[in-house]
Amino acid sequence: MIRRADEEARGFAALRTRYVATGTAYAVAMAAVAALAAWPVYGDARFLLVAGVGVLVALLISAAATIWRWAGWLTVVVTVVAIAVIGLALAVPPASPAALPISLRDLLTGAVTGWKDLVTVDLPVGTYRNLLVPAVIVFVAGTLGTLRLAWRARPHGSVAALIALVMSAFGLLFGRTVTSGPITLGPLTIGAPRELGCGILALVISLVWLAWRAAAARQAALMRAAQSSGVRLSRRRRAADVRRTALAAGMVAVAVAAGAVVTPAIADVRSRDVLRSGIGPSQTISEAISPLTDYRTNFADDTVDAPLFTVSAVDGPLPDRIRLATLTSYDGAEYRVSVSDADARFVRVPSRRSAAAGTESTVRVTVEGLRGIWLPTFGALEQVRFTGEDADSAADAFYYDAAGEAGVVTGGTAEGLSYTLTATSPTVPDLANAQAPGASAAVAIPDSVKSWIEKQDAGSGGAGLASLVQALRERGYLSHALSVPDGGAKWMSALGGGYVFQPSAAGHSLARVDAMFRDLLARQADDSAGSLVAATGDDEQFAVAVSLIAEQLGFPARVVVGARLSAAGDDLTVCDDGVCTGGDITAWTEVRDAAGQWIPVDVTPQHTEGADTVVTKLRDPENPTEVRSQNAEEVDPPDPTKQDSSDSPRHDDDQADLSGLWAALRIGGMALAGALVLFGPFAAIVAAKAARRRSRRRDRSPRARVVGGWDEYLDAAADHGRPTPSNATRTEVAAGHESPAAATLAVEADRAVFSDAALTEEESARFWDIVDDERRRMAASLPLWRRMLAAVSLKSFTRGTERRGRGRMAASADE
Repeated sequence: MIRRADEEARGFAALRTRYVATGTAYAVAMAAVAALAAWPVYGDARFLLVAGVGVLVALLISAAATIWRWAGWLTVVVTVVAIAVIGLALAVPPASPAALPISLRDLLTGAVTGWKDLVTVDLPVGTYRNLLVPAVIVFVAGTLGTLRLAWRARPHGSVAALIALVMSAFGLLFGRTVTSGPITLGPLTIGAPRELGCGILALVISLVWLAWRAAAARQAALMRAAQSSGVRLSRRRRAADVRRTALAAGMVAVAVAAGAVVTPAIADVRSRDVLRSGIGPSQTISEAISPLTDYRTNFADDTVDAPLFTVSAVDGPLPDRIRLATLTSYDGAEYRVSVSDADARFVRVPSRRSAAAGTESTVRVTVEGLRGIWLPTFGALEQVRFTGEDADSAADAFYYDAAGEAGVVTGGTAEGLSYTLTATSPTVPDLANAQAPGASAAVAIPDSVKSWIEKQDAGSGGAGLASLVQALRERGYLSHALSVPDGGAKWMSALGGGYVFQPSAAGHSLARVDAMFRDLLARQADDSAGSLVAATGDDEQFAVAVSLIAEQLGFPARVVVGARLSAAGDDLTVCDDGVCTGGDITAWTEVRDAAGQWIPVDVTPQHTEGADTVVTKLRDPENPTEVRSQNAEEVDPPDPTKQDSSDSPRHDDDQADLSGLWAALRIGGMALAGALVLFGPFAAIVAAKAARRRSRRRDRSPRARVVGGWDEYLDAAADHGRPTPSNATRTEVAAGHESPAAATLAVEADRAVFSDAALTEEESARFWDIVDDERRRMAASLPLWRRMLAAVSLKSFTRGTERRGRGRMAASADE
């Protein structure tokens, strides 16, 4: 007896040692997966050092807390101190002892606000400011929490898997909005390999560890039972254990295979929703008025000569242009800044961005009368530094779009805001030498635009586009208003004393542009017209018109609102001495050539020759028509400001746009595939149970149907946690369930197996009715979550089959 007790004590000690060993291996493995997932967020060797030191410190703290049996509060205090020490040593190290208070402040703010900053700063963040502090917290606290729970043999120790999975999801949730590039292995292409690999590793490692814990808990229970009963444990693996292992492995294999098949289809779009997808200025930009829609407010009498901002050189030459906003999305009614395009993302800027090719300049911008979220910038930004009392808040509110080379301040600009920009201005190629890469227009280009392009016979490519733009500017007439006071407007005096006002409506919808080109076509078709000037408007309409012309020729196009600091022509407005007023605000079009470079195209029409300077004289009709004044009615012409794109002519040969339908089908397919990966294994279990139940109910022999009904009752009892000992008789099993219906089922099943009397169809049907009632009673006795677990339980598949087999052989003996 003493020897057996010693063996059992050693068995329990060995089991506890295995809990510690497997828990440690699991925590370290999941920390490695978390580091792999978070590498694109930081992309710096110091991050790997932080992760490694954090895991090591967590191991030491957990070992100390276990050996010396620390209280929970003491473990928390030691962990906080360890995070602070690692943070000061690796995340925000002080430059000198005197800078220690600043590092402590950065450490505290990083622990609170670093999470928000992490999803708003452009990736990789490297060691920027205090953004390594969240990594310190994740790898120290996450690893420690996993270890403290994983080392415990109690059932709640399995919660460690949840902490470890959250730790591994840190890098994926705070990562990029696009997936990693595909890997091609011969004929096989693996999409999103990093995301797929991290997910599979985390899933498989967690399932293996949880399966080991379940087996260890079962072994501990058997050891306790043997200790109390004195029965020696059998070390042989039962067939049920093998079946359970095979089923679990099969489910994992199916889930992994399904994920590997579905991931390439989902990753084909190359965009995904992460935390940074919902953070940033997207809502602020979408709610702001488009600067092109608000363009003409700059030419009101109170703003046309009021300074908006001043640009002065600090180092290097002044740039040619200052941009406020780059508009990339046109829906036929309004040109806006796109906030959904993955290539046009507004993010916060780290301390310094890598320099692009071009001429580097540093300028200082001081805001005076400029209001709104649009911040004056130029070129490819390298660094921005705000000065003044609100410098910190302005830096936190600044977001930059590298693709559009534009920035916004979500809190809005205010008088006195000052900042220094360092950026590079690329060498602009000649438009005439540009090659069109080929692009489809975002909207249906009006037929009037297409017809006007054909009638000019300007050719294709950059040379054709340059010729068309020159012709459009020469045949246009500059006007910033629909009406002016009797004494004229201030913007007119800036154009010279010979300027003659002609009204033009605001707006840049397709209907407004279509009306311009209809006027141009009508004037060009009039042989008696001495001048081809017919389109009246300003940069708002002509920038959109040029973008449509460029897209028709195969050039991707966008519209920029900003100001010129220098210009090649005298007819273009320029900020005097870097002081930009409302009248200096302009718009131009940028087109992208085959080399990927954006080329600015000035679109301002001329203002010296008016559209009505040539009066077309018509001959009186040979057959005069009698005018009946009493029946004459005055008809007002249509207001162009109330027209929209629906006024454009429609043609029967226009094909329906099915892009929205295909996008909806694609999203639905991805959602269905994701649901199959998540819930497919559970649905398979429910379907297998239903098929098994149907097979038993529809057996050929009434006797076999009764025996199958008893097996169904036992399976339901096993799934609902009822005892079903394999070495007990049916009557003993029914007595353990304390149900009169169960006793009836046991008696009827015994009679079907051992009696020579034949069973009728009605008796077998009545037996199954009782089985169904018992199944419903068992389900009703449990809460909803326990019923759901019973529905997907695998206990009925691993229940011993010896008694079941003997019953079926007896039931089929009379056949």
